[in-house]
Amino acid sequence: MTNTLKAPETKPCPGSPLLRLYRSSVGKKLITGATGLALAMFVLAHMVGNLLLFISRDAYNAYARQIESLGMLFYAVELGLLAVVLLHAWVGIEIFWRQRQARPQGYSTYQSVGGPSYQTLSSRTMIVTGSVMAVFLVTHLLTFKFGPYYTTELGGETVRDLARLVVEKFHYLPYVVGYSAILGLLASHLRHGLWSAWQSIGLLNAGIRPVVVGASAVVAGGIAIGFGVLPWAIFLGLVS
Repeated sequence: MTNTLKAPETKPCPGSPLLRLYRSSVGKKLITGATGLALAMFVLAHMVGNLLLFISRDAYNAYARQIESLGMLFYAVELGLLAVVLLHAWVGIEIFWRQRQARPQGYSTYQSVGGPSYQTLSSRTMIVTGSVMAVFLVTHLLTFKFGPYYTTELGGETVRDLARLVVEKFHYLPYVVGYSAILGLLASHLRHGLWSAWQSIGLLNAGIRPVVVGASAVVAGGIAIGFGVLPWAIFLGLVS
């Protein structure tokens, strides 16, 4: 009688397909890429909204009022954004922790294998810049969303004078300088995050990667400048 060797049976990862995708390294990259792009789009829209204060206080307050008038949809979007932020942060921390366990010597000894390396200070400090911005997000919400509720008349209606609060805060030099420093970290985070997000979701190949990497740096810098011009314009008295 001949004994035959059988290959060990592989057990599928328990859980639903979505859970298995989440637990996989590919799934985590897809999640960080998709959520990162969604947050980048929100940041860009937020920057454009801020620039309305260059037109007038009324234009800025009307924009804020229009968003609030969405009612339940507005709150649903806020909850959705919160979920995206938390998911992006949590998965990013998981990826960082796995990389640290797999490469305990740290990133200082990392070398690219084949082709040009896209490892930069931005890519090596993503966990740091992301953590600082998470803390800033909380303080930013406490300062503006949940800050003093000034009112003004707009089109015969009493609305929140958010423009007054923004101008009031950016009259203080330490706040403007601190805000500008955060924008530098934001630019650093976006510089790597934008192009790597496209790569994570499979829309980037080696041929166009250098172009997208360069474009990401330009967009990241543009967003930081777009946010930064208003605080300094307010502080210098160009916007009041």
